[in-house]
Amino acid sequence: MKVNIDIDTKTLVRFCLVILGIVVAVYLFMLAQNAFVILGTSAFLALALNVPVSAVTRRFPSRSRLFAAAAAYIAIVAFLAAVVFLVIPPIVQQTAKFAQTIPTIIQDTTTKWQALGDFIKQYNLQPQIDAAMNSIQDNATSWAGDVGSNIMSGIGSVFGFFTSMLLVLVLTFLMLIEGPSWKERFFNLYTDEKKMRKHKAVIKKLQDVFTGYVTGQLTVSSIGAIFAGLSVFAISFIFPAVPSSLAMPAVAITFVLSLIPLFGAMIGGLLITLLLLFNSPAAAITYLIYFIVYQQIENNFIAPHIQSKKLNLSALLVLGSVTIGIYMFGLVGGIIAIPIAGSARVLIDEYIKDAAEARKHSKKA
Repeated sequence: MKVNIDIDTKTLVRFCLVILGIVVAVYLFMLAQNAFVILGTSAFLALALNVPVSAVTRRFPSRSRLFAAAAAYIAIVAFLAAVVFLVIPPIVQQTAKFAQTIPTIIQDTTTKWQALGDFIKQYNLQPQIDAAMNSIQDNATSWAGDVGSNIMSGIGSVFGFFTSMLLVLVLTFLMLIEGPSWKERFFNLYTDEKKMRKHKAVIKKLQDVFTGYVTGQLTVSSIGAIFAGLSVFAISFIFPAVPSSLAMPAVAITFVLSLIPLFGAMIGGLLITLLLLFNSPAAAITYLIYFIVYQQIENNFIAPHIQSKKLNLSALLVLGSVTIGIYMFGLVGGIIAIPIAGSARVLIDEYIKDAAEARKHSKKA
């Protein structure tokens, strides 16, 4: 049985134009994805800082958001300067201490190399070693070229990172200043007063989600920093070679880097382990074991529990949303998964509430 479907030319053209528009939109989005990431990051920071900036604005005699935003930025810069003051000097000190031990390490390595040379002569391994060295020499030119290109690429990446960070800070500052006025202009477009108040309440709840997420992340980072400092302080008693003064840098490193979800805590833990390694390999191994155990507890119990309280989400939803975000969008997905889940909960609750009120009115009618 044959079925003939007649489609006029006008409908076909419209369909093709819609498909073409979707393809062009996706292509343009892919071209501008870095710009969207910068704008999204700036908006996220602006939402997170909006509450303290608004609180400071209310306390200024002139109630100027410009001064409040500037005060917030000054506080952030002062905090970062304090962190640098706590972290950089111990790192330099421990690096210098390690450099003083290099002659001893070289002497030990030379002794072991002589023993290795005797072993090579005893078992006639010199031909294999010569072949390996010739292979390394043959590939040295290509390796050098790769290293040079990687260095140039790395310099470009670092420059691009700092440029993006500067742009994020400027955009965040402008969003903090102009955000309330843009929001008022948007709500002035409403003609229905009741609907406007309702949508204002929903937006306020969405802002509270992001504020709660940032507050929860600060709480998790603070707990991790305290335990990291206490563990390093305890290790300094077990291993006398480790100075107890490393406890405060451990606190600062853990707190700042743990604010970066997913991989920040790992970088902080490895950095502290490296500092301990300069003094005692056994101390570094001890801290590494502690760090692995603590990260399992934090990622599966502490962080989900705190974020669930701050965002009114269950621990299962918090952990599940992070898992889905990581597998769908990688690192960025893991960072934004929790506030997106909290925002989705707010919107779903509002939809259910509206549906219940609609059913109630329909029954009365």
